[in-house]
Amino acid sequence: MPPAAANNDAKRSGLAYWAARVLEECDKAASGFDADPVHDLRVAIRRCRSMADGFRSVDPDPAWKQMKRLAKPLFRSLGELRDTQVMAEWLTKLAPHGDPVGQDLSSALLTKEHHLKSAAKDALASFDRKRWAALNEHLATRTASVPLEGRVFQELALERWLEARELHRRALRNRSGVAWHQLRIGIKRFRYTVENFLPQRHEKWSKDLRELQDALGEVHDFDVLRAMINSHEGIGREERLLWQKRIAEERQQRLALYRSKMVGRGSLWERWRAELPQGAALQAAAMAKLRTWAAMLDPDRRHSERVAQLALALYDGLSQCGILSAVPKDRRILQAAALLHEVGRGRLAHRDSQGHQKRGQRMVAKLKAPLGWCLEDMRCVAALVRFHRGRLPLRSNPCFAGLDRKRRAGVMRLMGILRLANAFDETHAGKARDLSVTLQKGALIVRCYGLAAMSREAERAARARYLLEMVFRRPIGIHFPRARSAGGVQAARLQRRAAPLP
Repeated sequence: MPPAAANNDAKRSGLAYWAARVLEECDKAASGFDADPVHDLRVAIRRCRSMADGFRSVDPDPAWKQMKRLAKPLFRSLGELRDTQVMAEWLTKLAPHGDPVGQDLSSALLTKEHHLKSAAKDALASFDRKRWAALNEHLATRTASVPLEGRVFQELALERWLEARELHRRALRNRSGVAWHQLRIGIKRFRYTVENFLPQRHEKWSKDLRELQDALGEVHDFDVLRAMINSHEGIGREERLLWQKRIAEERQQRLALYRSKMVGRGSLWERWRAELPQGAALQAAAMAKLRTWAAMLDPDRRHSERVAQLALALYDGLSQCGILSAVPKDRRILQAAALLHEVGRGRLAHRDSQGHQKRGQRMVAKLKAPLGWCLEDMRCVAALVRFHRGRLPLRSNPCFAGLDRKRRAGVMRLMGILRLANAFDETHAGKARDLSVTLQKGALIVRCYGLAAMSREAERAARARYLLEMVFRRPIGIHFPRARSAGGVQAARLQRRAAPLP
């Protein structure tokens, strides 16, 4: 793409652009609610609502929901009007000159359109434009924290792909009008996600996505038109059959176009999936999504990153000593819990008077599991967030409900690791640089570099080791060396254990 075209596209994207575009299109539509201005206004609103859906998955700011709710009545009213106008256009295209059925239905649609324009006028008058502008001005500043084409939106696009692909299978199996309409909605959501957040992929996929959405949209239009003809009184049997045949032919052409692109080997489904994360890239995208969500709430995200690094260093050290078996899933759960353990302190939680651990546990428990994670994994993360400090957990605690005995034992081990790692940076001073673990005469020796032996962190670490001693049934000694050799190598190794700040 030429630089000038790329710059022009950049100016015509983003929430700020489309939110302002909504207000512009409102003025254009208000003059007469003609088909094109109504369509353009719906597109602008839909773009804003689509972006809200995308950012809500990583940003818990309630303004996203308020923005969607504010535009919903107007969007719905315009949708009914737009559907009526589309039906009128199809009657004009399909009806032969002087056809009495077409004239009769067109007259009925014209009356309906008049009433719907009046309702749309009322909805537009009730639309709070000042509130809309204020909300989007606030939200536009938050969109900059999540980069386009980043792992977070790649994971979101894959979610939309999976949803649409499942709807594709249902449609091929059921072949009902409802199934095809649901598939159209799924592909539309996938298209808008790619369009809004993955511009490089959209440049390659936009033509096919638009063509498929239009084809399935017209299939739905024909289903609606057929239902209108079947339910309309005063149409003779022969005329009804003639219209049904004409509609069926047009409908079949669109379905054939869809199948030619989306069924069989080398379909667009496979091409799109190949450019979305999988394997290790998918795991990294899932962690990036959790990290981004936590960063929106955590008042000291650098502390959480340090705790995650220390926790992973402790986990790796224990596995190298043979004290625990390294399990990639457990390591990911530990890292996620460390990154999320302070979300309960966020500014959006000020209304709750309970401790931040309980608040954080409830917030994490409500999170939708990222791709590659299951509900049980998120429950384990929530349990770790709840007991990363403070009182020790009881086995009867609701956090452990539904977990089998082996799983609870694993969570307790991770909890002991997280509590000790958090204690090393309890004051958020960032003095703990690295740590190592060795096994000497049956005892675990944890050496933490950067802290003084006579410090608040050292005192807290001495208390926090208790759970880890209990689960491993070994004494743990904590040393604070004043200096260490080969520190640069160890520091570099620590940096590789956890992903960098997004």
